[in-house]
Amino acid sequence: MLKNVLANSVRVALLGGAAAAAFSAPAVFAAEEETSEGLDKVERIEITGSRLRSTDMQGFSPVQVLDSKDIDMSSVANIQELLLKNPAFGSPGISRTNSNFSTASAGAATVDLRNLGSSRTLVLVNGRRFVAGVPGESSVDLNSIPTQFIERVEIMTGGASAVYGSDAVAGVVNIIYKKEFEGIEFDFQRGQSSEGDSDETQLQFTMGTSSADGKGNIMLHGAYTQQGAVFSKDRERSAVDQASSGAFFTGLPEDMFTPQRPFYSSYAPQGRFFAGADQYTYNSKGELVKGWSTNGSDTAEANGFNRSEYRTIAIPTERYLLAGTGKYEFVDGWNAFLEGTYAATSTKTKLEPFPMSSDDIFSASGGQMPIEYESFIESMTNPGEYERTVVRNAFIPDAMYNSATDTNGDGLKDIFFTRRLADVAARGNVADRDTFRIVAGVDGEITDGWYLDAFYGYGQTKESQVSSGQFNSLNFRSALEAVTDADGNVVCRDATARAQGCVPVSVFGAGSISAAGAHYIQAPGLLATLTSQETAGLNISGDIVELPAGALGLAVGTEYRKEYSRSEFDALQQSGLNGGNAIPRTEGEFDVTEYFAELNVPILDGVFMAEQLNLRGAYRWSDYSTVGNTDSWNVALDWAPIDEVRFRAIRAQSTRAPNINELYSPPSQTFPSGLTDPCLGVTNTSSGAADAACRADAGVLDNINANGAFTLNQSDLQGISGFNRGNTQLGPEKGKSWTFGVTISPEGIPVVEDFDFNVDYFDITIEDAIVSTPRQFILDECYGGDPSLCSFVTRRPQAAGANSAGSLEYIDSAVTNSGGFATEGIDLVVSYAKDLQDYSLTGQLNARVSYTHVIDGYTTPLPNSADDNFNGEIGSPENKWYLSLGYTWEDVTVAWNTTFIGESFLDDSFLSGYDLAPESVGVGSVTYHDLNVSYRPWDVAEFYVGVNNIFDQDPPAIITGLPGNSTGAETDAGTYDAIGTRYYGGVRLRF
Repeated sequence: MLKNVLANSVRVALLGGAAAAAFSAPAVFAAEEETSEGLDKVERIEITGSRLRSTDMQGFSPVQVLDSKDIDMSSVANIQELLLKNPAFGSPGISRTNSNFSTASAGAATVDLRNLGSSRTLVLVNGRRFVAGVPGESSVDLNSIPTQFIERVEIMTGGASAVYGSDAVAGVVNIIYKKEFEGIEFDFQRGQSSEGDSDETQLQFTMGTSSADGKGNIMLHGAYTQQGAVFSKDRERSAVDQASSGAFFTGLPEDMFTPQRPFYSSYAPQGRFFAGADQYTYNSKGELVKGWSTNGSDTAEANGFNRSEYRTIAIPTERYLLAGTGKYEFVDGWNAFLEGTYAATSTKTKLEPFPMSSDDIFSASGGQMPIEYESFIESMTNPGEYERTVVRNAFIPDAMYNSATDTNGDGLKDIFFTRRLADVAARGNVADRDTFRIVAGVDGEITDGWYLDAFYGYGQTKESQVSSGQFNSLNFRSALEAVTDADGNVVCRDATARAQGCVPVSVFGAGSISAAGAHYIQAPGLLATLTSQETAGLNISGDIVELPAGALGLAVGTEYRKEYSRSEFDALQQSGLNGGNAIPRTEGEFDVTEYFAELNVPILDGVFMAEQLNLRGAYRWSDYSTVGNTDSWNVALDWAPIDEVRFRAIRAQSTRAPNINELYSPPSQTFPSGLTDPCLGVTNTSSGAADAACRADAGVLDNINANGAFTLNQSDLQGISGFNRGNTQLGPEKGKSWTFGVTISPEGIPVVEDFDFNVDYFDITIEDAIVSTPRQFILDECYGGDPSLCSFVTRRPQAAGANSAGSLEYIDSAVTNSGGFATEGIDLVVSYAKDLQDYSLTGQLNARVSYTHVIDGYTTPLPNSADDNFNGEIGSPENKWYLSLGYTWEDVTVAWNTTFIGESFLDDSFLSGYDLAPESVGVGSVTYHDLNVSYRPWDVAEFYVGVNNIFDQDPPAIITGLPGNSTGAETDAGTYDAIGTRYYGGVRLRF
């Protein structure tokens, strides 16, 4: 048995040595200890998915592995790039190419197993938790992981909360740093895209040394990486604003991927002005003209604005990383260890200037900007008496002034306008994130066959972000109310504002805002976040008793964890006075104490049809300061009828406790659209539970009495706001999973003896999932369904400005344990290694394919609601595979890697809005090819070159207006390659 296990170990090592980015399953790693009697002892190790140390390197759980050679041959700057090639991963929630429009955490790098959400994928480093990189969440930012310091990554899918705790509902990504390295290694790499952008620089070193007596080892790693920007204007598909003709105009399936181009924004730098019944703007010569044409016509130039001129596809990212490990055997068999990581990451987003309107400043007066102002002057002939005069806005052109009318009955003229603030600043943010983590502990053998490891760790992520392009709405209002004083100077009308440095501002025409005016109204946004994690753990494992089939193994332990997060915007952002939504401070913490046990029961060994038969079980009890007690468990059966074939079956229950954002987020403002008021059209005599519930509201009843039926105007429809908030009453999610698998390693059978086959079936269901309650559901249930949801609805008690009595003012929403997720599918991994000397040829050929077929995948938004399928939709293809081919001949290694993403369809909920059937409109499959060639003329030097996306495969055209579109990329940039062909080359030196 031992001989066969070691043979498998060597085979996987050979496969990993030449094929780039290859994934294997299950994990097969061990360190052989040679004694005076030869190779007769295999070190007991702990592998992902179990706390037990074992000499049997075949794990119960399906684990796929990539090692340091895979990373070297892929030459990725961020381990996220390589992980996403594995078909078990879905599209990431945050990456360098899909987060340019994020208000926070832009450019972070997260992973998402099985498309169940990044919060349900647990990322570990050396088997222990790593501090989150996204405030209030559990998601780790892989920018903080030193890629070239990684020895291997073990990817285990399926529930693992019994072993590792909360968040491992979809699976675990265990990143293992290098150990026992001696010497010095340098790596320098440069690259860029075929378009001359996306410049990339990597510079890194690793050094390690051992003490003279061999009891101690210390390693240090440093790295600098820089990835340049890719702008929308530099890719033909996204250089001009466009929109889906089907989504915006025809509704026809054949037009969904046909672009309406250009499709400019009507918020233009020169402004668009509504004065009475007339519209005005300025032409390209700066002349005031009547009329408007957003996209131009045969007789009119385009007045709209091309936002793509400013947008970013790939965010420039710069990183400094430092990592180190050390260990020392202070007593025979006992080691003290220390590991630390520090990462400083800087990202920069850029997008078009702010699209503001007079409604952003003058919402209290119905969105109209007053261009006449009342002034009271003391009478010269009758002292003590004041005469009312009207003062005109100093900047408004005569034609526009003459067209303007009184819109609110105060006897003064008003206009409505929209304008792009191009003469203030482009929007975007510069974010600096610092992450550090340190872990210290001891491990050793207590007695023969019994081991102990204990650790304490602390990690922290801080982010400082400065945003541009926003404005101070209070200052802007004062600056817009510009009048001419007695001396003929244009000044701000309000004397208090003048005393505070107010500078008058004109919005009439492009470039009309002066530098001083822009300085007065602009309001750079500030964001500061802090996330910390404190962990401690103790694990004891060993053999209780020797049974006929082997040792009865037991692991028991305890862990403690404390999480804290704070996220705080500047005062203007918190109050919603900078043109954006109100985003208040979020702060919270929780801690959890856990106890766990794991038992391995060998049932049969070395008998007919049972070379091995083992039963394993694990249980974890957790006590949270927030949700109370939870429990997780798994039961696994491992059966090897013969050495070459091994079956596994796992049943698991995993839990996920709510994170800090879900628990403690205070009300954060949003402006929902597309809602239908259930009270619309209700009369005093209409019947039904919903009608009666509507009439019970005093404002609605006043509206009905005034209009005969409940009536809304355009301001009512556009004036709905609301707040999203957390929920301190949340409970934990529960995930139930089944896994069935088989590993086949043929020995002595011609043709197939050089193959390894692994097939696993998975079925994951999540109950009591934490989801936000949809606002339309709240409205529908409030009136005629569940009256308790009416607490989320606020109506105006009487007419307010342009709004009607009883119209909706706020509809709030909170997260609840009311949803569900499910996914089901099959993973296949086939590996092949062959020394071509067997065919009288030279060199070695290696190959591996990883394939995932998803049978089913859906979400349940609310209890008793219809399932919302996501399987086969864009971002969640039914079929995905990754093929790695490697050939080594003497000092040359060539690796060819292929990524296949199957055909995918538009979201079925989106299609139903056009009366189109699910899977009726979609995009075809996409295949990417990468090439890497390395040459090692001397032991100390290796030179390499490579090309990613060698055939410059364009991504599918997922145009603005379609679900899955990444703004600015005109595709799903989290799923498909939005950059194009990239070349790189470098050198590694080892001493």
